[in-house]
Amino acid sequence: MSARIDSAVAVVRPMTIASLDGVLELELEVYPFPWTRGNFVDSLVAGYTAWTLNHVDGDLIGYCVAMSGVDEMHLLNITIAPTARQRGHARRLLAELVRLSRRNGATRLWLEVRESNAQARDAYRRLGFAAVGRRKGYYPAPEGRREDAVVMSLDVGEDPGAVD
Repeated sequence: MSARIDSAVAVVRPMTIASLDGVLELELEVYPFPWTRGNFVDSLVAGYTAWTLNHVDGDLIGYCVAMSGVDEMHLLNITIAPTARQRGHARRLLAELVRLSRRNGATRLWLEVRESNAQARDAYRRLGFAAVGRRKGYYPAPEGRREDAVVMSLDVGEDPGAVD
């Protein structure tokens, strides 16, 4: 992955089976309990929204997977390469997701985030998400334990500038 990543030269592309080797490499680098190839393949086969964010030279910056529901969108996975963080890339993917949600008539974007991931929770809050609940034991944790998820939500019709 490239360290010379600038949001002005990043391209959002549909995630494909062909892009999964790079996606899985990043997933394994970032998460102690990563999604499997099967999780990504199942998401693609099910027709979920799945994008990669690539530098114009092709280097993978990040990706996201989201599932549409009745009047809502649910963000299932968003990941940015550690070398590309703090440059607006997650915001870019979320802004694209908000635009798609609005086009599809969704009014709310949902996500879960590990309770221990204060940095991500704070970033989501700055983008307009609000903590609305908790899912007990949602995530796997070391030594066979489980970790709670904080459920967050964004009204995608209310504040067009929140993530855009």
